[in-house]
This record gives sequence, C-alpha cells and structure tokens, in this order.
Amino acid sequence: MTLKPRIAITIGDAAGIGPEVTLKAIENRDFSALAEITLVGDAAHLSAVASRFCKAGKIPAVAIEDLANLPSEVVYGVDSAQTGKAAAENIVRAVELWKAGKIEAIVTAPISKNAIKLGGFDFPGHTEFLAHLTNTKEFAMSFFAGPLRVALLSTHLPLTQAIEFVTAERVSDLIRFCDREFSRLLGRRPSIAVAGINPHASEGGRFGFEERDEITPAIVDCRAASIEVTGPHPADTVFHNAMAGKFDVVVAMYHDQATIPVKTVAFDRAVNVTLGLPVIRTSVDHGTAYDIAGNGTASAENMIAAIDLAIELVRAAK
Repeated sequence: MTLKPRIAITIGDAAGIGPEVTLKAIENRDFSALAEITLVGDAAHLSAVASRFCKAGKIPAVAIEDLANLPSEVVYGVDSAQTGKAAAENIVRAVELWKAGKIEAIVTAPISKNAIKLGGFDFPGHTEFLAHLTNTKEFAMSFFAGPLRVALLSTHLPLTQAIEFVTAERVSDLIRFCDREFSRLLGRRPSIAVAGINPHASEGGRFGFEERDEITPAIVDCRAASIEVTGPHPADTVFHNAMAGKFDVVVAMYHDQATIPVKTVAFDRAVNVTLGLPVIRTSVDHGTAYDIAGNGTASAENMIAAIDLAIELVRAAK
C-alpha cells in the first residue's frame, strides 16, 4: 500500500488571514484519505481562530506541531515583531520536520515581509528564506494554474530592468533548470515553450532585437542538449496554447507577463511553487490580506488548491 503524502502547513502571519484560511481549508475539504497533514504554529491561537471561524467551533481533526509562540491576544491587520517572529519560526520548524524525514512537502500560508524583518529574520520572502534554510543556491518562482505552468526569468524588477535582465546565459540557464526541476515534479521530461519579450516576439526584428540576440540563441543551445524547448513564442498566444495542453511549461521573461495570464484563468486556484528546493513547497497566491483579517470572510479556495497540488507533486515524485 502506498503511504499517504505527509504535508506540513505553516499557518503564516497570525495578524493576517493565514490561520483562518488554513483551518477553513481542512474543515471544508476532507484530506484525511489523501494525506497526513500537520499544522505548524501556535495551537492556542489556532483554537481561538477555530472557535470564531470554523463551523464546528473547534480545530478539525489534524495533527499540530505546537510552537506556542504567540501572545494570547493578536492584533489583526498590523505588522508586529511578535507575529513576524512566530511566522518565521513556523517555517524553520517545518524545514526541521522535513530534514528529520517526518514530512515530504511544505504548504505555506502568507507571511508579512516587514513583520518577519521586525522579528529578526531579514529575508525578502518565503522563497529566499526556504532557500537559506535548505542551503539551496539555485531556485526560481513558478505558478501552477491547472494545465498552465509558468516559470519566471525575473520577479520583482522594474520593467526597464527586467528587459535588461534578459540575456542568453540567463534564459539558457532557466530552460535547463526547468527541464530538470519539472522532470522531477511531473515525473517525466517536460515540453517547454519560451515566451518572447516584444510584441509578436519581435516579428523578425521589426519590434526589437532581444529575441534574435538573446532568447533564440538560448533556445538553440538548449535544443543541442536534447531539451524539448521551442520559441520564442508571442506572449499573447503562448499561454493560451499551454492551457490547451500544447506545452507543459512556459518560461516567461518578467513578472507580469507570467502573473497576468495565471491570475486571469485561475485567480482563486493558482499556486506558487518554488522550483529548486530539495523539499516540495507550494503556497497560496495571495498575501496576508490585513484589510479583511479577523472578520471571517477570507476564502480558503487558494489554500485548498495549494494543499491539493502538494499532494499531487509528492505522489508524482514517488
């Protein structure tokens, strides 16, 4: 009998919607037959949140790795050193559980970058923090939205800098990286489509030269290494074709080129996946939502999708 995937869920920043959506997800969807789930965070706080926002008024039947690291009263919607430190400690403990062989994947609820910094952990976000904890040097952001899977060449750069960031070496490195990582995640070699950066992928140089000078040489280089990669494809059609199943992965040249199609087709179901980590990590594709934290209106759909994908990826890797 195949053992069920073992998943840890870090509850995120307690001043935000992380604990709420985590509890709602495991209450609204019975994962017990699919996975062994452990919540990582403060059990007393989870109990307080469950009493307000869960239908049964209590934490659903699930294991809890209790760090007891939050004050009895949490102020919603405000960055604080206490909630930031606790959120960071939850991530550290989840990685420790993985290193000890107790879990196979980590699902993360949202954290506040400012709060974890106030708490003494100076990382830009989950991705860099997890890379540090797992001693990972090469990693990339990707999004899964059903059949649409997108990897990003650059993330949070101004558009002028993102264009300058497109070099043959970087594009080639990312294609090779995606071939390796998606082979591991999907259990097979992927077909990769590379998006152009200019309108109509520059249409033979009429609208720019990045495709000719940087992107095409990278694709040719990777084809010579027997990687199944094509492009550069016009960005206004490549995502549609990926949704139709023509490609397994799209390599996007910059942040919004990737996230606009992802959020258009799967706003509540898109999942952030960190490529390159030795542990499978999925995350909700939204933030702490301080503006609605504590009022019980947060949707758990994105967290359910993140848990579903973590289970799927663990199974594919076995």
